[in-house]
Amino acid sequence: MAFTTEAVFRDDAYLAETNATVVAINERGGIILDRTIFYATSGGQPGDTGFLMRPDGSRIAIAATITGETKDEIIHVPAVDQPVPEVGEQLALSIDWPRRHLLMRMHTACHLLTVVCPFPITGASVNEEDSRVDFDLPDVGYTKEDVTARLMELVAADHAVFTRLITDADLAANPGLVKSKNVRPPTGTGKIRLVCIGDNGSIDSQPCGGTHVKSTGEVGEIHIGKIEKKGRENRRFRIRFGPLPAQ
Repeated sequence: MAFTTEAVFRDDAYLAETNATVVAINERGGIILDRTIFYATSGGQPGDTGFLMRPDGSRIAIAATITGETKDEIIHVPAVDQPVPEVGEQLALSIDWPRRHLLMRMHTACHLLTVVCPFPITGASVNEEDSRVDFDLPDVGYTKEDVTARLMELVAADHAVFTRLITDADLAANPGLVKSKNVRPPTGTGKIRLVCIGDNGSIDSQPCGGTHVKSTGEVGEIHIGKIEKKGRENRRFRIRFGPLPAQ
């Protein structure tokens, strides 16, 4: 039996604390709650870490957050040798906010990179310090300096970042919204979440379930650390925080 967890982070990525009720403990000791602010590993973005506080004030450290039998079942994986809560127990949730905010900034930066490099995406990975986006791109023709400059123009413009929902039919009528070459967003629920940048999504709109900052200015200074050849028609762009190092 799969449970459905209310994914509070989809509506408010800035909520770092909330309360929830334990609905199940799976066979591996994973904790399933009725609602959560912990993002589960998906779409290249790692799951949140943090802790759950029990009514007696003791803490359960959470080492990872993953999805279960369905994408709507979110499992909080305790660190080694942590206590196990009871079903029905009320817990106070706290995510590792500094880590989450870095991931939000990085994930938004990855979206900006897909604007600067409008090619099919073959892979991506979001991390706190070094993220990557792989493109189906036979000839680079791009330099670290040029891409960094264009990224920073988008950051400096401080465009709004927001989400909206469209239907399966809307997506079918606008296939260009999907930038991934091999992965399609899940359909069948009637609602697909778009992450939009700029007035009415004028800079970018693409299906995404991740967490992002509210404006491009919040991304801060970023640069392309490396452009790697990963096959005849595959190029990997690595994004890092801070200014482009002097050559």
